[in-house]
Amino acid sequence: MKIQDIPALNAALNALATVIMTVGFVYIRRALCAKDPALRAALIAKHRASMLAAGVVSAVFLVGYVTHKILVQGVHTKFGGEGAIRGIYYAMLISHIILAIAIAYLVPRTFWFALKGEFEKHRRWARFTFPIWYYVSVTGVLVYFFLYQWWPAAAKT
Repeated sequence: MKIQDIPALNAALNALATVIMTVGFVYIRRALCAKDPALRAALIAKHRASMLAAGVVSAVFLVGYVTHKILVQGVHTKFGGEGAIRGIYYAMLISHIILAIAIAYLVPRTFWFALKGEFEKHRRWARFTFPIWYYVSVTGVLVYFFLYQWWPAAAKT
């Protein structure tokens, strides 16, 4: 693997985290509707496993992201788009960065409540943590495509 492969790997990790979060969300929604206690317990266990897996994948992403920033170019990667797409990109990027910073606290805190068995607190926190985490994961993939696939700065000459 080359250093230049890290952004694609990071995008894949973000995409995988998004898929796993979606699966975990489906499990918990099904669990809340389940009448059979055994089925409900099994779905909750699958939800927990899915969300913990998404957390691990997101943590691996973060290590790859920081590693790439340290080894290659520092904090800023140039965006090659011009015109309206530039404004769209930077609006998405700014919201992504601010919410990603928040997620670094919100996800572990939400997990903590679940792991302690404080499910009402977990549920309250998850209602706003989940959509933010989901947005950050999806926009992380979009940032990769904007920077490296659709409008790379190197393509501008």
